[in-house]
Amino acid sequence: MMTAVAIYLGIVLVMSLAGFAAYGWDKLSAANGSRRVPEQTLHFLALLGGWPGALLGQRHFRHKTKKLSFLIVFWCVVVLHVAMVGTVVYLFAGNERNLALEYTNNVKGYRANVKPIDGWKVAKA
Repeated sequence: MMTAVAIYLGIVLVMSLAGFAAYGWDKLSAANGSRRVPEQTLHFLALLGGWPGALLGQRHFRHKTKKLSFLIVFWCVVVLHVAMVGTVVYLFAGNERNLALEYTNNVKGYRANVKPIDGWKVAKA
């Protein structure tokens, strides 16, 4: 589980750096009148985990902060990303939660083979 968390955080870091850079590049392109970064690309980077860097890029470069249609889609993408991560954690962390409960009970001096009841409560020896 810790490996999955480390991989996820690594992806978020890389995508955040890419998102931050994309906002900077788009701001520079807008100022120079050259080809811009498509809004779909900015949203896609945010969805892939780069939303923290995208948010920092918006604030740092003062870019895409007033266009309401863009901001609505951006925050929907952030909510969607958080919901997807939450769903994955909920679905796949059940075994880890049971192991944590068993470990807690061992520390308290209960039997090593205590089984969780209903996925949350633990029967005492």
